Amino acid sequence: MLQSKLPQVGTTIFTTMSQMATDYKAINLSQGFPGFDCFPYLQDLVTKYMNTAHNQYAPMAGVPALKQRLAEKTSNVYDVEYDAETEVTVVSGATEALFASITAVVRQGDEVILLEPAYDCYEPAVRLNGGVPVYVSLNVPDFSVDWNKVSDAISSKTRLIMVNTPHNPGGYVWTQEDLDTLADLIRDKDIYIISDDVYEHIVFEGKKHIPLFSHPELKARTFACGSLGKTFHVTGWKIGYCLAPKALSKEFRKIHQFLTFSTVTPMQYALADYMEDPSRYLYLNKFYQEKRDLFCEGLSHTGFSFTPTEGSFFQCVSYGHLSQESDFDLAVRMTKEIGVASIPTSVFYHDQKDHKILRFCFAKEDKVLEQALELLQKGIF
Repeated sequence: MLQSKLPQVGTTIFTTMSQMATDYKAINLSQGFPGFDCFPYLQDLVTKYMNTAHNQYAPMAGVPALKQRLAEKTSNVYDVEYDAETEVTVVSGATEALFASITAVVRQGDEVILLEPAYDCYEPAVRLNGGVPVYVSLNVPDFSVDWNKVSDAISSKTRLIMVNTPHNPGGYVWTQEDLDTLADLIRDKDIYIISDDVYEHIVFEGKKHIPLFSHPELKARTFACGSLGKTFHVTGWKIGYCLAPKALSKEFRKIHQFLTFSTVTPMQYALADYMEDPSRYLYLNKFYQEKRDLFCEGLSHTGFSFTPTEGSFFQCVSYGHLSQESDFDLAVRMTKEIGVASIPTSVFYHDQKDHKILRFCFAKEDKVLEQALELLQKGIF
């Protein structure tokens, strides 16, 4: 009998809740994908490149034009320079970028600090590479970092710290003080950072995404993982990237070439052309804030308690003042009884810690959000 390397892993909650939404004809605000298509011009560009013989393997590290665009974006938006040839790698989705980064760094027995609640792909990748997850809980309800807990978790075996900003599911956006504190904690230690930045352009209330690589000390040891799928409403294309110093990128690419080798070719060329105009990603803050505000205004007429999210396209709500029902049971009951699917945040904790918080995705058409809000306002308790 085959012995599983991940015996505790089953079907993800995202698959479960999306299937349940389909089965019960519920509005799916669970899985984090946009409920609208990309701009037609981007589709036209893909067609153009498919029709002009750009259908064979792309270079392993990515189409040069797209790597150059990513380097230019990083320079223009964050005033940080990466060499397009040696420090920018295009991969098949941010999940691959995260897995390849973890694999490049983690060896048998290395400890990896995971800030919980944490996206569900981190822990399995750590375990598959022989690493030992060390869990540190974020502050609830704002999901900020308790730096005393992080300091206590660091040991002589700590090899890696996983960072996610803007945070999924909580929406917390790291501050400059967070970066400075992290740099102080790991100075003179052989610790690397993987930064999950897939929501980098979805930040609200005039806040700024401050990438870890904007801090000179942190840049030298950071793999920054991004998603063009999230940015341009094409999550099904599975196109991500990793920014890292040359020495780190060299090790990253050794892993990437044996995972997927290269990423779908015509989409890379299309995105390179599309990114010539920075407004095509710089507008996202305003675009998603309008959806967040619409959703939060509607939530204010429910019994849920919440603070508008700082970033990402997720809004968390608390219900512990209304019921002690488990978040999983409530998410299932809401899907079945009122027709709105959400995600219980306990699934983002290794021990299923239940803070009575649900996560909704508001990256949907306004009319869909309005329909969901009407159902939520009818109440479930």
